[in-house]
Amino acid sequence: MTVEEWRRVRGLLGGRRHELGRVAGRLYPEVARVGSTSLLCRPEWLPAGPLPLDTVELTWRNDPPPPAVTGAESASEGVRPVRPDGRRFRTYAEALGELAPPAVFENRPCYGLLGADLRGPRAELRMGPARYFDGLDVGEAVAHELAAGHGTPLRDLVGDPLDFTRRPARPAITTLTLRRAAGDPRFLLHRRDPAKVAHAGGLLQVIPVGVFQPLSSASERDDLDLWRCMVREFNEELLGGDEEYDDLAFDQWDFATALGTALVSGRLQVHVLGLGVDPLTLAVDLLTVAVFDADLFDETFHDLVSVNAEGRVIRDVPFQSDVIEPLVDGTESMQPAGAAVLDLAWRHRHHLLTRP
Repeated sequence: MTVEEWRRVRGLLGGRRHELGRVAGRLYPEVARVGSTSLLCRPEWLPAGPLPLDTVELTWRNDPPPPAVTGAESASEGVRPVRPDGRRFRTYAEALGELAPPAVFENRPCYGLLGADLRGPRAELRMGPARYFDGLDVGEAVAHELAAGHGTPLRDLVGDPLDFTRRPARPAITTLTLRRAAGDPRFLLHRRDPAKVAHAGGLLQVIPVGVFQPLSSASERDDLDLWRCMVREFNEELLGGDEEYDDLAFDQWDFATALGTALVSGRLQVHVLGLGVDPLTLAVDLLTVAVFDADLFDETFHDLVSVNAEGRVIRDVPFQSDVIEPLVDGTESMQPAGAAVLDLAWRHRHHLLTRP
């Protein structure tokens, strides 16, 4: 593939993700889904009901074995173009960074998912170290080869999309933000801008969503905490906050303290609903919901942004069946993880919307 052809296909991918996601889903006919959505899952990734966030245990392995497929194999040559001087790009992320870099593009440290069980007596996520580009080198590469229409050698090499030993799995925390008001609950949506993001550009998504990563490279083990990551994403995606946290002491951060106090009082409830894999990009998403009392939401997000670093924020979306159904059933161009968390939240709405 030439550089010019690579750019053409990358543009095609950016404009056809919803359609290509349907095509990718048909490649896994025997794999279970989350509800009526296309998000792939294992039975043990779906708890019987909402799990309070603090009941999910995170365990750490500092030196996990490398994945079987990294994206540097010969099977990926079709999506790693050759430069005019004859040198082939080493990785998909390297090609993306040079030929079509999105506005948000940095190889930061993040957490890799080694395994998960959310149904047993002890809900657990098994984690290890990772880098952001690790996921792109396989996930965006298999999406690109599908868009090119010349076969799926890299996807075939990966094999089972639910086996995290086969490829890097760096999970994102996908959060549905609900404003709990009597008789009129509302939620937020996000239209992801393909010019700003490397993943899922052009699709609708719930908000906030962020790769599970530490606040800074120096705090990898200390920041192995789902709540810390979610607070960061609320600040960045809903309030337009800065992504630099190297000098921030989380325990002294007023924004985090206020949300923590709301959790203790019950004005804010956060639950885990499940885990799944995107059929197009093999991206892994932990599905969560944050339910704010109306007055707390209005106070916390008084300065809610309309546009952030990754796209456009859509506010005041009614949490009702006629709105949710087209987002879940594929009528709207919704990212599978967003569709799945909406589907699960609607099923558990009575539990989620009842004030403790």
